[in-house]
Amino acid sequence: MNKPVFVISCPIDTYSGYGARSRDIVKAIVELEKYDVKILQQKWGNTPFGFIKDNPEWEFLIPLILQQPQLPSQPEIWAQITVPNEFQKIGKYNIGITAGIETTIAPSEWVEGCGRMDLVLGSSKHTIDVLKNSKFEKRDKQTNQQVGIIEWKGDSEIMFEGADTEVYKPLTSTFDLSNVKESFAYLFVGHWMQGDLGEDRKNVGLLIKAFFETFKNKSKKPALILKTSQVGSSYMDRNALIEKIKMIKATCKSQNLPNVYLLHGEFTNKEMNEIYNHSKVKAMVNLTKGEGFGRPLLEFSLVNKPILTTNWSGHIDYLNPEFTTLLPGTLKEVHPSAANNMLLKEAQWFNVDTGQVGYYLKDMFKNYKKYKDLAKRQGYHSRTNFSFEKMKEKLDKVFKEKIPEFPKQVELKLPKLKKIGKNKSELPKLKLPKLKKVEQ
Repeated sequence: MNKPVFVISCPIDTYSGYGARSRDIVKAIVELEKYDVKILQQKWGNTPFGFIKDNPEWEFLIPLILQQPQLPSQPEIWAQITVPNEFQKIGKYNIGITAGIETTIAPSEWVEGCGRMDLVLGSSKHTIDVLKNSKFEKRDKQTNQQVGIIEWKGDSEIMFEGADTEVYKPLTSTFDLSNVKESFAYLFVGHWMQGDLGEDRKNVGLLIKAFFETFKNKSKKPALILKTSQVGSSYMDRNALIEKIKMIKATCKSQNLPNVYLLHGEFTNKEMNEIYNHSKVKAMVNLTKGEGFGRPLLEFSLVNKPILTTNWSGHIDYLNPEFTTLLPGTLKEVHPSAANNMLLKEAQWFNVDTGQVGYYLKDMFKNYKKYKDLAKRQGYHSRTNFSFEKMKEKLDKVFKEKIPEFPKQVELKLPKLKKIGKNKSELPKLKLPKLKKVEQ
């Protein structure tokens, strides 16, 4: 039986959040065994390629990757896993898959991009809500007169990013953290992006500052481990991060500060799970201003350790407030130092209550068992509801409901004709009607 051709354009081989999302989505679609899957490989910013080669368990994807960027014919189904302004209508049925936006307003180009697709799958409720609620006046370029409204009311579904529970799970870690002398360490995982202190999206600068101020001059101090980078795993990137940490340290008026450690470079999923499970890593902390989903938070929850993060955007879909510490705060406009063509300066995102940050950092350090017991319940909640298998089930259900049936190519069977002999007598006689004589 001919399967519908399903072409997926995505950064499948990159070390990026969208790369991880792409691999999971493609794997799920392949495992459904209902489609002839082909991959059109894309880049993702300045993030490096080579993930598949470095992780042999993903080599099954290689035969699916198209060697030429041209499509031989129009596919029945076309999907793009990217930001919505890149969405294009290529197939007979078109799907846009995105983690969306981390603020309160999506760019107008993103809203228009969603309108080009038959279906948009967003990673979280936050993603879909912002894309649906972002509206702009459409004006004539010559007269500047309003000629319409840019908005999107199309078909959508929330498609969470299911975690691999075969990889992310409790175990005894052998990862080498011997350089960390403390027995209690908070862990942060994420990119350190553009923005002044307290204004970058992941809020790494403020986290470091708050950590120093909370535990300075204390006789007993925890550590903070930063698994971070700016754009890659180069020595230049590492040295730039070290200098940024030193600059923040210099603003703290004390010679008795807690230690901050930098983990820099690319790690496999299994190595990340080893880090999460290390006996010195007690909790994850992330003061993020906004998430389309926030994969590390979900993956860390599966090792049954506490999480301290903000109470806004994509990650609150799966982090239960009864089992995790979600910090309060207010919405604040994106700072000019962090704004770009995707993070609009007129949009807002989360500004955490710094007083609460210090309180809970100290309380978790002092009363760890209380938080650890709740974390086990969050781990169960994540495994039960937000696994890769659950995501695949939902993907299959959505595709069954949304994707139309396509005409199938069938073999044309002609009736067998009798062989006509050479003898003229065997030919059928052709009877012609008699013609009347026409009078002159």
